Amino acid sequence: MAIIGSTLSVGSPAIRPPLDLAPARETFAPKGPAGVPPAGGGFGDIFEKLVGDVEQKQANASQITRSVLLGDNPNLHQSVIAMQEASISFGLMVEVRNKVVEGYQELMRMPV
Repeated sequence: MAIIGSTLSVGSPAIRPPLDLAPARETFAPKGPAGVPPAGGGFGDIFEKLVGDVEQKQANASQITRSVLLGDNPNLHQSVIAMQEASISFGLMVEVRNKVVEGYQELMRMPV
């Protein structure tokens, strides 16, 4: 009577002992298609772009308002719309910042 698995040698992959018992150190960086890292940066780059967009909208609103006040642009509604766009963009940026700070504070309160 043969013992089950007796045909396997010690060097076979089925019963080979592990050489390294330490856990594998993998990096968990996000990867795009075919393992290529994404071209965009992290949250800092996104937030920097958001701040730049808000700044650009505020400058645009100031320029349109100035042209209306000087009489170069007779369309007052364009000025009001641009100012509201800048205001809403700024409000969104502030809310995103508040949520990031709130999340950071919540992480700092977690026990280690």
